[in-house]
Amino acid sequence: MRDLLFYVADGNMKEAIRGFMGRGGLAQRVGCGTITFDARLDIKVAKGQNDPGVFTRGDELLRPFSGEYRHVVVIVDEEWEGSPGASAIHTRLHAHLRAEGWGATGLALVVRPEADIWLWTDTDHTANALGWANWTQLSAALREGSWLNDDAIKPERPKEAAEWALKTGPEYIKRSSALYRRVTSRVSASRCTDSAVETLLETLRVWFPAEGS
Repeated sequence: MRDLLFYVADGNMKEAIRGFMGRGGLAQRVGCGTITFDARLDIKVAKGQNDPGVFTRGDELLRPFSGEYRHVVVIVDEEWEGSPGASAIHTRLHAHLRAEGWGATGLALVVRPEADIWLWTDTDHTANALGWANWTQLSAALREGSWLNDDAIKPERPKEAAEWALKTGPEYIKRSSALYRRVTSRVSASRCTDSAVETLLETLRVWFPAEGS
């Protein structure tokens, strides 16, 4: 039986998780015990389903992996057409996990408002991925363009802000799922302020406790 499955709604989430989980020193970065993880095998995308499909049919979609994984993390955006909101999504996803035997060993994550929030850190890694020289330059431009509040690190509209940054930056970079992997494969876990990621890290420490903890 394998340790951990990530079941995600789209390719952007897949690449974000691949970037973070696939780089070396996972246990040290997270502060947990050893996790046997292969990004090629242990990240599955709900192809053709996206967020609404996972929300509606998550139990059915997860069923083929029942008995194959000790732990499962299901990830869905909060914002999509017809979304009932984060609380209702979380409740439904957890019911799907429970129905397939992962009630106490599964995690439902709802990313608010969407996975594009994972592109945003106050580091040069984010700036470089979006075609800018550094975070100082990018953050100033974002504030001038009313994309970023003065006291904020992340834009309120992360997807639209990323599209704007890609189009207006000094270096043209085509939008793709690879952007997510480029950021998450470089940024320290300690620099992430997203609540979904914080919950994930806390859960991994519980599921895979560090030696002596």
